[in-house]
Amino acid sequence: MKIKILLPLITAAGAALLTGCATTDAHYVQTGDREQVISLNQINIQDYANAANNAVNDLLTSGVLDKVANPPAVVEISRIINNTSQQIDTDLLTKKISIAMLHSGKAVTKTVDAKATGYQQENEFLNDQKATRLPDFTLSGKIIETVDRAGNTRRVTYSFQLSLNDNKMGTQVWEGEKEVGKQGTRAAVGF
Repeated sequence: MKIKILLPLITAAGAALLTGCATTDAHYVQTGDREQVISLNQINIQDYANAANNAVNDLLTSGVLDKVANPPAVVEISRIINNTSQQIDTDLLTKKISIAMLHSGKAVTKTVDAKATGYQQENEFLNDQKATRLPDFTLSGKIIETVDRAGNTRRVTYSFQLSLNDNKMGTQVWEGEKEVGKQGTRAAVGF
């Protein structure tokens, strides 16, 4: 008799538990708004947006791009080194920077093929019939991850470091860095 009563109760409780775990409130959000999903173990889209916006604003206000003899400046977007524990697409950063520079009117951009050597890239650029001049600047960078732990608390800092080199002088004429720090407590399962 007890089994006949308990079986429907266990089934109902299981169904209620599964229903309670289902997501029914999915909705669109604006990137960078107050309703962000923040995860310690990965770089989020808002992290790329913040780093790119900060870097471009700093670069554009520095006046470096205004000093070319034949405006707008030609900026070659070079390799961004991923020095984090995750596999990331650095285009999420560089594309935002490239778009902002183009919209500013201060620069046009060219992307470097990461698989080609420097010699191949220069030859391809020189042989391109549409190319009228070599890039004035090269933008390169690195994304670094630092992890700190104390008890159940974990802090992850992502450093977005960018450098702009003057190709004629062979010197760095601008550098920017944006750090994104995230902190949380260790979950009961995994982390």
